[in-house]
Amino acid sequence: MLGKRDPTKYGTLTMTGINKQLQIMAVELDCELEFFQSNHEGAIIDFLQLESSRAANGVIINPGALVRYGYSLRQAFVDLGKPVIEVHMSDIHKTGTNTSVNVLEDIRIDQIVGLKEQSYYEALKKLIKYLISVPSSGS
Repeated sequence: MLGKRDPTKYGTLTMTGINKQLQIMAVELDCELEFFQSNHEGAIIDFLQLESSRAANGVIINPGALVRYGYSLRQAFVDLGKPVIEVHMSDIHKTGTNTSVNVLEDIRIDQIVGLKEQSYYEALKKLIKYLISVPSSGS
């Protein structure tokens, strides 16, 4: 729906456009990215349980409304044991219902909201910075 939803909240880029920019940034930041999108919590959990996901150093996710009730998603992140940055293109603190609940609040390393597509770009920079600053478990 990106590119079709309210552009004042979500910008005008499609997810494909955002992913292309993230891929350009990944080359500049010397990292590899794998993209996955689904509107279904179970599909996201299945993806997180793949070996390729388990080999990743971290996750950037826009959980949408799952941030309010996605307890299975939360548990998948706990099981994954990787740093997670939560992204929302709109400011979720000002919109929607049940704004006091965030199932990722105590397990994510950061949350970026309200910057439209820039939310993703900032998340990638912050995740790379975090990964560089944390000693690897192999040290």
